Amino acid sequence: MFLSFLFIHRLFIACHTKMGAKLNLVLAVTIILFTISSPSHGYDPLDPFGKITIKWDLLLSSPGHHTVQVKLENMQEYRHVDKPGWKLSWHWESKQVIWDMRGAETTEQGNCSAFASSGTLPHCCLRRPTIVDLLPGAPFNTQVSNCCRGGVLTAMSQDHTNHVSVFHMTIGSFPDDSGEFTMPSNFDIGVPGYSCDNATSVAPTKYSTDKGRRKTQALATWEAVCVYSQFRSSQSPKCCVSLSAFYYRNIVPCPTCSCGCSSSHCVKPGEMPPYLEQKHDPEEEVTPVVECTKHMCPIHIHWHVKVNYREYWRVKITATNLNTMKNYTDWNLVVLHPNLKSVEQVFSFNYKSLTPYHNGINDTGMFWGVKFYNDVLLQAGKIGNVQTELLLKKDMGNFSFREGWAFPRRILFNGDECVMPSPDDYPRLPSYASSSSSAASCSFVTILFSYLLLLFV
Repeated sequence: MFLSFLFIHRLFIACHTKMGAKLNLVLAVTIILFTISSPSHGYDPLDPFGKITIKWDLLLSSPGHHTVQVKLENMQEYRHVDKPGWKLSWHWESKQVIWDMRGAETTEQGNCSAFASSGTLPHCCLRRPTIVDLLPGAPFNTQVSNCCRGGVLTAMSQDHTNHVSVFHMTIGSFPDDSGEFTMPSNFDIGVPGYSCDNATSVAPTKYSTDKGRRKTQALATWEAVCVYSQFRSSQSPKCCVSLSAFYYRNIVPCPTCSCGCSSSHCVKPGEMPPYLEQKHDPEEEVTPVVECTKHMCPIHIHWHVKVNYREYWRVKITATNLNTMKNYTDWNLVVLHPNLKSVEQVFSFNYKSLTPYHNGINDTGMFWGVKFYNDVLLQAGKIGNVQTELLLKKDMGNFSFREGWAFPRRILFNGDECVMPSPDDYPRLPSYASSSSSAASCSFVTILFSYLLLLFV
């Protein structure tokens, strides 16, 4: 249902552009048909190649004794895996056990009584083990390269050095098993919103040794792919957007009930939740307890058109954390606006242009905090916000303050789409007449197709 409302929102935008009425209608019908017929909710057009891969390299193999390297790599431009981190699990197809691990550990050992007479028990005997990354500062003899970050995987655009986790395993089998290596199935990384396919055989991984003079390779390599869906992660949005402008006297607020209407998990501004609600398992995702607002979102983004110069214009962006239970570490914002191709300067934030299709379209940008300055968005309170200003050069062929052109088309926080106000409510120039026959006609078409879309969903 949430995705349906997102497409309805795009339909409103289509009706308020400067295109002709016929083109608007064709575009609206196309969007609706695509929405109804689409079998997948995991594709992200702003990061079409984004995924998390799980690669298994079989390094040594003999009956009953196999050495494996497992690598998790976050290949997403702006989505990261935050604390409490990944929890990788799978299902063994045969009676296999994990004798030893380096760089990670299982959460449970399981029943290893079958090996009671061996003198040494395996690390894990579960048919479905759950593996977690070691914490920073783990003993040196338990570490491997690219381990021990508590399961955190950074986004590639934000931090290209920490987007990989690696661990090693020595795998054996139960006494009554043949001891042959069998690739497991049914992978899960334990992060809400992600689903993984089964591993498939790929070209063996090659390793460089002797300063690049020699290459060795794994005996065999398999790879599983995990993709993200906001719909699977949460049925309700996690952020919303409000708008304002120097030429408009009012602030356009977040839509009412953007993230739900329940007030059971909210507190009055300035208050903190009861102590028992603040205590939680550090290995589990915390249930948000937000400040009571009309939109009930943990994250509130505000876009303000601040100043108009002769050749430039300035925008202020503020992200406010209304979640009393969580600090957002290494947060990021992704903004879609046609004038981002002409960004002159960004103050107090890092910025990167995103061009996933390499076809000259440059209307998407990513913002994130400066390390040790504002890279942590603190929990709700007086300092629970971060802000920046953008200086953009005007493209005189397209630039306009009319019809809401100065406001973003989409905003994402930590990879999740934020709820935008209806384009009918966008700040208008004082001389702009909002009521016209064409606007009324477009609104009728929008409402009609929106109703049909909700019937099909």
